This record gives sequence, structure tokens and C-alpha cells, in this order.
Amino acid sequence: MLGICRGRRKFLAASLTVLCIPAITWLYLFAGSFEDGKPVSLSPLESQPHSPRYAAAGQREHESLEVRVREVEEENRALRRQLSLAQGRAPAHRRGNHNKTYSMEEGTGDSENLRAGIVAGNSSECGQQPVVEKCETIHVAIVCAGYNASRDVVTLVKSVLFHRRNPLHFHLIADSIAEQILATLFQTWMVPAVRVDFYNADELKSEVSWIPNKHYSGIYGLMKLVLTKTLPANLERVIVLDTDITFATDIAELWAVFHKFKGQQVLGLVENQSDWYLGNLWKNHRPWPALGRGYNTGVILLLLDKLRKMKWEQMWRLTAERELMGMLSTSLADQDIFNAVIKQNPFLVYQLPCFWNVQLSDHTRSEQCYRDVSDLKLQKQLSELDEDDLCYEFRRERFTVHRTHLYFLHYEYEPASDNTDVTLVAQLSMDRLQMLEAICKHWEGPISLALYLSDAEAQQFLRYAQGSEVLMSRHNVAYHIVYKEGQFYPVNLLRNVAMKHVGTPYMFLSDIDFLPMYGLYEYLRKSIIQLDLASTKKAMIVPAFETLRYRLSFPKSKAELLSMLDMGTLFTFRYHVWTKGHAPTNFAKWRTATTPYRVEWEADFEPYVVVRRDCPEYDRRFVGFGWNKVAHIMELDAQEYEFIVLPNAYMIHMPHAPSFDITKFRSNKQYRICLKTLKEEFQQDMSRRYGFAALKYLTAENNS
Repeated sequence: MLGICRGRRKFLAASLTVLCIPAITWLYLFAGSFEDGKPVSLSPLESQPHSPRYAAAGQREHESLEVRVREVEEENRALRRQLSLAQGRAPAHRRGNHNKTYSMEEGTGDSENLRAGIVAGNSSECGQQPVVEKCETIHVAIVCAGYNASRDVVTLVKSVLFHRRNPLHFHLIADSIAEQILATLFQTWMVPAVRVDFYNADELKSEVSWIPNKHYSGIYGLMKLVLTKTLPANLERVIVLDTDITFATDIAELWAVFHKFKGQQVLGLVENQSDWYLGNLWKNHRPWPALGRGYNTGVILLLLDKLRKMKWEQMWRLTAERELMGMLSTSLADQDIFNAVIKQNPFLVYQLPCFWNVQLSDHTRSEQCYRDVSDLKLQKQLSELDEDDLCYEFRRERFTVHRTHLYFLHYEYEPASDNTDVTLVAQLSMDRLQMLEAICKHWEGPISLALYLSDAEAQQFLRYAQGSEVLMSRHNVAYHIVYKEGQFYPVNLLRNVAMKHVGTPYMFLSDIDFLPMYGLYEYLRKSIIQLDLASTKKAMIVPAFETLRYRLSFPKSKAELLSMLDMGTLFTFRYHVWTKGHAPTNFAKWRTATTPYRVEWEADFEPYVVVRRDCPEYDRRFVGFGWNKVAHIMELDAQEYEFIVLPNAYMIHMPHAPSFDITKFRSNKQYRICLKTLKEEFQQDMSRRYGFAALKYLTAENNS
């Protein structure tokens, strides 16, 4: 809401409308001896909030009751028919492609944690609430720019989805950052009966940039003025919302208010609940002209077709030009201009009840509509799986789509101009959050993280990050939220999400429980030049070590690390339980090496590497614990990457409680059987893709 204290969350509260229809809510059938006096409930005939209850006063003949039930049902059907005939019905809007469109007519979507705080008002207009066709599309326009606004939009959309019964079409006027984030979010969310179109906000700047604006929303706070030009010409009406809105009712109830517009009313607005436009907040306070208390533009109903006929563009521009001669700038962005126009043309406004825009900071499904099909490609893939297969859940995970919110926090970074810049890539869940500050202290370069969280955990993470001076001081850390779905930890999907949104030419593929040596970022950039990674297929290996101590005096040099190895304070990584994973690094040679050296791939090799951004993705069939990195290194080897060990680089694994997935792996025999099956299938796929060259992987596995 562009109000005096717009930045805080507002609730939209709906009327609890009472339809004045004499209907039976429940029928009670008394049976047997009636000694307990308790009625037996039949199913509801018509669910209406204040409908009378009819109860049998004593024992009646069963046949008589059935006759009465049929009579009442027929009466209700007749009344509903009369009501439907008496109320207007608006046609659903249809439109072609405009700018970028993301349709989510298919998919199962996500229903977790869509609840918002509820504030409810009352309406005395009994029986006069117009009906919205249950399959009528409701159009919503939102101006959204930047990282923070995209988070607010998610909260708004969730609240709308929780209550809605109609198909929705969101029209998002967004900058490039918000479009990238929200396009991915909606594509991965796959909510049924939701369509999203994007309109380039940067192309609209010239339309409003001539208006000086003191409001923190800047130029984007003025863009609601040009919606008649921006939105499709065949779109007749739209609900316009600020990003800091939360719905507490079905948005169809607000959409139905369009039917109440009369005459030349083209704007539906709630009266401003602050004293801003009264001009008495402080001495010499001089607001823009407004009708009485003015109107708040956080929620607007726009009759676009009539506004265009009235030449809205010309109307608001002439008003703004005239008022700016004396006011010099707007204080509340578009709200000032809307109010100045309304002051001159009060007949334009239909005043919405205040509960449609409760300005808290001012103190004062219809299954028939939603096609019951998922994405056809996904459905085909799942249908090819055998549900009786004991490894079905593992196989299914490969095709699961996870709702993804890119750049959950503000991100700002320009890669170094010398084309040697490298981003640390990792993934984590809530139980590894404590590693973030330490990694930021060890690695000054850019970081791309994928976090596997529930909706509630995402909010906990937000509070954690905002309370951390270390994290808030870093703008080159990209946090991408992948929301929980299914029973396995999708480790390789998370890695792929983090990799896909790396903005530097090179990536350091790490894990969240490792601390890189101090100065590793600069050392890697020098090594990239030295080894000519730009024109050769190389994977630079950063040797991995581990400590069993929760408190460690981190070695500041290779010499200090070697001393700690000799004393038993450090070990080569997984030396005790999985030597094969890092044995090919050849730690004995590394101890004395002063120049990079090449090593050969061996079975089960899983080093941490620095590669070009265009390297292969991780294989998604591997979830939870086991073989997720091994398969990726095998793929690099199959594509003829050279493995080069860096002589003066190292990273140290910090101790932590075992993950849920490794516990399942160790305790569940079927888990281990399925992992072995997936390994064999992966190797067969490698043979098909790489032919004779891939036979060595089968041979190495059989000999290991």
C-alpha cells in the first residue's frame, strides 16, 4: 500500500456475507429407543453460515421425514435458481500472449503453510453479494521490483491461493531481477489454474520518470498509473495490489465488487485510514489535494475498458503536470496523483468498505475448474515407473519438481573483469545453518547456496540472516530456497540449482561443512590463469582434510596443516571410513609438491573441484546419502576432464551430527540395495552415452 507507513504488512478482510436463503444446514434423524437423546447427523444439504437448524422433536415416521427432506431440497434449488437469474455474471477474460507468459494450468502444486492471519469484517448487505462464476478467471496486477519485493509477493500469493476457488491470472510488472526470481518460482510451484504474465518494468520507466517522487518506492511506485497502457487491450478489469498485502478471504469476493460499480465509476478504493491528506500531521505539512481523507492505492479495482474510453492517460498526466507546478514532487507516489484526479472527478470512485484494505500500520476450490492433470511430460515419466518396484520412491524423486525461490535475500555482485572469478557452490539444510558465518569469514569471493527448507524454516532462516552482522554485510552471497517435497534430501538437485545461478566463469564445487583455507579465493584465481582453465578441460582438485574436534585452531599455512596431520589433530578426509573417496589425490605426493600435478580417475573418487561454469550437472537420481559426487566425477572423467591437484590448497571438514540420510543408509537394508541398483543403472547409462570408453567404469567397479 502506498500509504504513510506503507512498509508493514496489511490484511485484506472480507465480509462474512449472509445469504438470506431459508436453507437447511443439517437434518437430524432420531432412531432407536432415543434413550441417549443424541441425534445422528446426516450429510449437509447446503452449507450456509446462519441457516436455521431443523431437528426432529420426537419420533417420526421415516417415510414422512424423507418426504420433507425432498420438499426442502426442491425449495432450495428453486431459490438458488431465482438468485442466479437475478444476479449478473461477468464473462471470463481471455487473452493471447503478451510479454512473457508462464502458465501453471497443470501440476499438483504445493499447499503447505498457505495460512495467513485472518481479520474479518461484517457486511449488512444480506443477499446482495454478486456471484462470481466458479470458473471465471480473476486478474491481479502487481508491480514488483528487486529481491525483497519478490519475497513479499510470495506471501501475498500464498494468502490468495489459500482462500481462492477461481482460476487466477497474475500480471506482474517486474524488473529483470524480480522476473528471474518469480518466473522460476511459479514454474517450479506448478499451482493449478494459475497463469503468470510478466511486463518489463524497465521499458515503462520513461512513462513516469518525469515525475519527481520522494517516496521510497521510487520510480516503481508510479507504474500503477500506466496499467491501462501496459496490460492487454482486451483485458476489461483487474485487481491491483501492493506487494505488502495479505489476504484473509477468497479474492473472488473482492472481484465480485466490480458488479456494484454504477455510472462512471471506474476505480474501487478504500478511504485512507491515516490523517495524511488532512494536512494536520505536523506544522506546515502540505499534502497533495484529496477528497476528504483521500484514498489508499494499496488495493485498487480498475475498470480498464472504461478508463481507456475516458482517456485515463491524458487525465492523470494533465493533473500531475498541473499539481507539480506547486508541489514539485510526490510524497506518496501514485497515490498522490490518483487522489488529485479523484479530487477533480469524484464520480470516478466506488468506495470500497474499509475491511478490504486494513492499513495496520496506521493504528486506527472449485475442482471443476482445475483440470485434474499434471504436467504431461512429468505424468508420462511417472507412468513409466513401476509402483511395485521397491525402489520406486528413489526413482520418482528424479522427476519431482520442487518449488524454488531464487535470490531469497538481496544479491549484488559484478564478476572481476579479468575472467578468473570463481564462486563457491554448496547446499545445506536447516541443521547446517551455523556454518554460514564461518564460511563467509574464510571465503571473501561470491557464494551460491541452495537451501532445502520448509516454508516455516525459510522464515526462520530470514530472521537468522537478518540478525547476523556477518551475513548482512555480504551482498555477494546468493541464497536460493528449494522447498521441501518428498521423503529424500535432493542433494544433487540442490547442487544443480546453486550451479545454474553462478555468475562467474568458474565454480568451486564444495560442501557446506567444509571450511576453505584462508586466501583460497585468490589462490584459485591465480591457478586458473596458471593452468589455463579457460581453454582446457581441467578440474582443479582442492585436497580435503578433516578434524574430529569441534574447536580447532585453523591452520594458516600448508606447513601448519602438515604439522597438525603429524600430531593427529587433522586427518585426510574420510581416512577412517571411506579411504577410496580421496585416495587418488595422492596425499603423500601432496605433502612435498610445489607445483600442480595430474592424477588419474579411480573407482569411487569424489574430490572437491574447481571447474568452468559449463561443466555437466549432477545426476538427480542420487538422493540422500551415497554416490552423488562419485557419479559427477565419473561424468567429468568420461568427458575427458584432466584432474589436477593444487599443491598449496586445502579445505577442512568440520564435525557435526550425522545427517538423517546417512542414518537411513546405515540402518536400512533396502536403502542400500536401491543405491546399488541406481549405481548399476547409472553405469549402464554411461556406457550408452560414451560407448567403449565407459567400459572402464564397469571394470573398475568390479575390481574395487
